[in-house]
Amino acid sequence: MKMILLMYLEGDEECVGRLLKDLGVGVYSQMSLEGHSSGQAAGWYGETAPFRSRMVFAFVSKEQADDVLAAVRSCTGVEDPRHPIRAFELDVARAAACGCDEDGTPD
Repeated sequence: MKMILLMYLEGDEECVGRLLKDLGVGVYSQMSLEGHSSGQAAGWYGETAPFRSRMVFAFVSKEQADDVLAAVRSCTGVEDPRHPIRAFELDVARAAACGCDEDGTPD
C-alpha cells in the first residue's frame, strides 16, 4: 500500500480532481493550507503574502501511485508555473483500524 500526497495552489483544484477521477482514485482526503515562501516583500507590513494551497492524500496500490505520479509529471497549464502541482509517494508499512483484525477486515 502507498500513500500519495498532492500539494497545489487552490486554483488548480479542478485539474487535480479531474486527474484523480480519471485514474480511479475515488477515496481521498483534502484540506486547505496556507503556503509560505521567501521572496520579495509585499503588502502593508513588508511580508510575503501567503499562498492559498490545498493538499490531497489517498491510500492506493503501488500501480495507482505510479499512475498518479506519471500523470502529475505530464500536467501542464497550472495556475502559476512557479508553484506546480507536486506529488509524493510514501510507503505504508502497516495500518490498523478500530474494530478490525490485523489484516484490516471487520471482526
